[in-house]
Amino acid sequence: MNKVGFKGYGLSPANLSASGSFSYSDGKTYTITHGSVIIAAITSCTNTSNPSVMLGAGLLAKKAVENGLSVLPYIKTSLSPGSGVVTYYLRESGVVPYLEKLGFNIVGYGCTRADGSPVYLREIWPTRAEIQEVENKHVIPGMFKEVYAKIELGSPSWQALDVPQGKLYGWDPNSTYIKKPPFFDGMTRDLKPRQGVKNARCLLLLGDSVTTDHISPAGSIARNSPAARFLADRGLTPREFNSYGSRRGNDAVMSRGTFANIRIVNKMAPAPGPKTTHHPSGDLMDIFDAADRYASENVPLIAVVGKDYGSGSSRDWAAKGPYLLGIRAVIAESFERIHRSNLVGMGIIPLQFMEGENAETFGLNGTEIFNIELPENITPGQIISVQVDNGKTFQVKVRFDTEVDLTYFMNGGILNYMIRKML
Repeated sequence: MNKVGFKGYGLSPANLSASGSFSYSDGKTYTITHGSVIIAAITSCTNTSNPSVMLGAGLLAKKAVENGLSVLPYIKTSLSPGSGVVTYYLRESGVVPYLEKLGFNIVGYGCTRADGSPVYLREIWPTRAEIQEVENKHVIPGMFKEVYAKIELGSPSWQALDVPQGKLYGWDPNSTYIKKPPFFDGMTRDLKPRQGVKNARCLLLLGDSVTTDHISPAGSIARNSPAARFLADRGLTPREFNSYGSRRGNDAVMSRGTFANIRIVNKMAPAPGPKTTHHPSGDLMDIFDAADRYASENVPLIAVVGKDYGSGSSRDWAAKGPYLLGIRAVIAESFERIHRSNLVGMGIIPLQFMEGENAETFGLNGTEIFNIELPENITPGQIISVQVDNGKTFQVKVRFDTEVDLTYFMNGGILNYMIRKML
């Protein structure tokens, strides 16, 4: 238990005992055990368009209060609707006082941080019929029209902004936050033939459970990283670097931050961290710098990984970043479902080792040259061969799981597909 982490909630190392008991500001003693709730937040950033969920929370609060339930005083509670409309229908339905009674006061919008008888959750959980009755009565089209009719007006400071005329965004070449993305550079109206990957080098050789945060970290930018050097070259000081998450509108920063997690374990480097070995030179380099060097040599790249590649939160830059580094195929023991789909969406070929096989089975160490040929009329889930310059050939399953996957790939990714569809 990290005692320091309780600061700000009325707890501190001074009053928290080794057993988890502590004296709170109300003069009472409480005990925290494994599974105790410390923070309880109701947010609707992803549920704004689903009133049933938020009204369900409101009705649950109403029933809880009516049954004499309360929230322990040391629990940090908050309510952060994703839209002003949510506040509107919560108030109209009369559940706000009950939410506030339990401490769930509105703190902002968007994503933010009994008579003594036992009461069970099943006894107070609102039924679907109860939720629908309140929803049909209080969630009306007029609410949305009233709130969103004013959305373009904004605040006086918003109105005072100098807005360029025209339909196209005026890209600022000096901005380190927003940059025109390169995903459509060289795109043609007509489809180009898509091939496999020829004479590719391995950029990374990774193990199991590589998460999207390993692939594209959202945290702070390390001062000795390629992204830091890029920002420093543009006059920024380390305290201005901010985080990868805040700079996800700049592909130059995000590509440099791909695989930049300090805890990533690349078997092509002597120690954990965002390093790899360039071949055939044998130079140990930052992963981005190695990819940049391969690009100057016109060498395509692949990654060879273990089980559950791309697990964790869904993160689009975990597919965009590898694409910008020049990775054109990923050979894995298995993929996380959404990440596999995201790779396809960027035109990266997801290949899966046959059951029971992996990089060690074929003695792969990252020094090899790979050739991956795709049949002209490839079908979902087809088995193909990977040829390696160490004299070995092994089979993999192409994880284009549907015809839609194939359509996206043949277009060079979902972005190009959508542009061609619009044209």
